[in-house]
Amino acid sequence: MATAELAMTLPALVLVTGLLMWAVAAVSTQMRCVDAARAAARSLARGDSEAAATASARALAPGRATIQLSRVGGTVTVRVAAMVDPPGALDAVTPALTVSNTASIPVEATLWPAG
Repeated sequence: MATAELAMTLPALVLVTGLLMWAVAAVSTQMRCVDAARAAARSLARGDSEAAATASARALAPGRATIQLSRVGGTVTVRVAAMVDPPGALDAVTPALTVSNTASIPVEATLWPAG
């Protein structure tokens, strides 16, 4: 009797554990996008080049993340987006999910004269 019950519940427990792992991966990917967007926005606001800002975002962003930089007036905006990869063989039961974050920071005024 106990063997039949275990045989029925074990696949459900494996599925729930896999879905929990996917949820943790989604939150982790989201947090990496937040950190990457903030770092790139700070870099641009300080006056660094777009290449330097993109490099600082790439260092923190998930592997295949897309990074968009824009400057409108006195504000810089950075958007970082990434797909969440499902763990293991859960491709069929987990939905496709893209997480993103946008950070906007006003450009810093120069405090010291150049030279």
